[in-house]
Amino acid sequence: MKYNEISHFSHPQHKLKFEYTEIPFKCDGCKEVGIGSCYKCATCDFDLHMHCAIPTPSIFHPFYTKCSFQFLSRAPGDSPRYCNACEKDITGFVYHCRSCGFDLHPCCAKLPMVLDDGEVKLYLYRKVSSSCHRCGRKGRSWSYRSKCKKYNLHVACVKEMLVENWHEFLGSHGKSRTSRKLEMTRIPTLRNMLQSHHHKSRGKVKKCCEMAGLAVQFVISAVLGDPTTLIAGVIGSLMSRG
Repeated sequence: MKYNEISHFSHPQHKLKFEYTEIPFKCDGCKEVGIGSCYKCATCDFDLHMHCAIPTPSIFHPFYTKCSFQFLSRAPGDSPRYCNACEKDITGFVYHCRSCGFDLHPCCAKLPMVLDDGEVKLYLYRKVSSSCHRCGRKGRSWSYRSKCKKYNLHVACVKEMLVENWHEFLGSHGKSRTSRKLEMTRIPTLRNMLQSHHHKSRGKVKKCCEMAGLAVQFVISAVLGDPTTLIAGVIGSLMSRG
């Protein structure tokens, strides 16, 4: 369900309009990074993910069959809480299970179980025994793994990569649209990052990095709240710049 204009309890002074942006934003609801479809107040520079703007009041997740997650504007209690999907802090909107105490960021709660663009197919797992393509470690957070089982990416690692590379962007949330575009070009090349994890011949490294690069693009799209091929392509072109 999508509306061109909505009223939202988190920003009662103005209505929010639906937009589709290729420029990353920081969601004022869950405080996580977003891209693509969103609701925005241009007057106040206020942005919400689709999942935060029009949330499902109560959800169930296949990884937690005995849980019922309720959408809340803030996590209950005063103790620090973290997302059970990405292991990052909960600082805003959240899906919370009162019976077990589990928490999920809205975008993490809505991560697709399968990402498939016709060339790359990735499956979401709660736990995998293989090492993450980025950090080289096992376990940790939820992961996306390729159908061939060669590429595994922690959701937590993807978020860390975004925070590391877009730190300046997040710190300049109030800057102009042009300034934000310039900051996006500072993302380092993905291939250089991935090559550090391989010790194969040059040709195999190139092919492996290209496939892993596609996997990273689609996982990033999903984590940012809009798992579409178009957004994956935008992120891929940005990451290919030196």
